[in-house]
Amino acid sequence: MSKSAVVVRHIHFEDLGTLEPVLQARGYRVRYVDPAQGELATLDALAPDLLVVLGGPIGAFDDAIYPFLVDELALVRQRLAAQRPLLGICLGAQLIARALGAKVAPMGVKEIGFGPLDLTDAGQASALAGLGSAPVLHWHGDQFDIPPGALRLAATSTCPNQAFAVGASVLGLQFHLEADAGKIERWLVGHACELAQAGIDPRQLREGASLAAAPLAAAAASVMHAWLDGIAGGASTGA
Repeated sequence: MSKSAVVVRHIHFEDLGTLEPVLQARGYRVRYVDPAQGELATLDALAPDLLVVLGGPIGAFDDAIYPFLVDELALVRQRLAAQRPLLGICLGAQLIARALGAKVAPMGVKEIGFGPLDLTDAGQASALAGLGSAPVLHWHGDQFDIPPGALRLAATSTCPNQAFAVGASVLGLQFHLEADAGKIERWLVGHACELAQAGIDPRQLREGASLAAAPLAAAAASVMHAWLDGIAGGASTGA
């Protein structure tokens, strides 16, 4: 029996990447929605089996500048209240954190590039254990606090709050697990101004992507399968 996955995408090239074939292999029908075009208005927040909120180059508290974030935050809050499966990546994780009452603020530095995570004890016992030492893509300047009641799962030396979980059904990732390193050129062009302002040479990111592509894709699939297994297990036991 097929399942539905609705994916909130803020910028075209920041899509599900390597996670999309994993979802499709597990029977999910993937549908993208564009919040900036008003596509959340007709969306039933609780209907999809899975909601994924992806990243984007705006802040989680920028609703005065980007009013569509009001509707997006409401969507996230409805999913959380119903304890329905929800995955947030980068901006998506920051919106989940905000919806749960946590602070999201600039770090004062950009964390952009490929590198591994340091998993906490809780992270080692979570789906993120499948990452091992694989380098993931970091691309952010803001950081969330860990929401009340959530488990902190991962860190880096630059950003101590890289991931959190709320029960089995909610996962927030500051890093880009989904990024298809083989398509990094789209990121380099799309975020060229940000890279220039941060003094980051695109050639270094291109080299990092070449080295990270295979291990990151394999690790991302492992993590996603494990997380979806956990959701299914929680549903079957009524947790």
